[in-house]
Amino acid sequence: MTSEDAMHNHDDHDDEHDHDNHFSDMQARVKALETILTQKGLIDPAAIDAIVETYETKVGPRNGARVVAKAWSEPDFAEWLRSDATAAIASLGYTGRQGEHMRAVFNTPETHNLVVCTLCSCYPWAVLGLPPVWYKAPPYRSRAVIDPRGVLEEFGVTLPETKKIRVWDSTAELRYIVIPERPAGTEDLDHEALADLVTRDSMIGTGLANPAGDAR
Repeated sequence: MTSEDAMHNHDDHDDEHDHDNHFSDMQARVKALETILTQKGLIDPAAIDAIVETYETKVGPRNGARVVAKAWSEPDFAEWLRSDATAAIASLGYTGRQGEHMRAVFNTPETHNLVVCTLCSCYPWAVLGLPPVWYKAPPYRSRAVIDPRGVLEEFGVTLPETKKIRVWDSTAELRYIVIPERPAGTEDLDHEALADLVTRDSMIGTGLANPAGDAR
């Protein structure tokens, strides 16, 4: 799906879903319950925030990072990932509870891939953990398809004008993982060291893999 296609899908989604900033009924109930339990001293909001942070930035994204590292290191796995990402990822033990299908899109010197969900916040939890707040925000969901280059620059990613940007629109049935370009000078690194270079944002497309010097 190109950015133009995503823009069309965005219009369709807006006909079916409310994209305002208000809490959904479920979110409002959760916030109310959290407030009550906090007031009664039964939970610590800081502890909850720490748990969410762990799953958002460490547990899930590490799974995806291992998928990327294996693809960088093993051409056969990379080809399997291209042809059937759902099966390839499942072979590593990472499967989504919602039964969604996965597609891997590979960055190249000519093309950079960016993932968004214009519908709501469909996201591959099994390999990326919890979606970040900005991924669910209406400004990102709308601007990513209208001005992807500008959005990337706001994330600190400035690409050459000659590099094409493809925007992929996730759905409940099909979700994406970006395979970032492998950094130079990493030929001698093992899978775990390579995984250290892969960030959550690089697997969404709003970031790049870290340079070789960042490997542990």
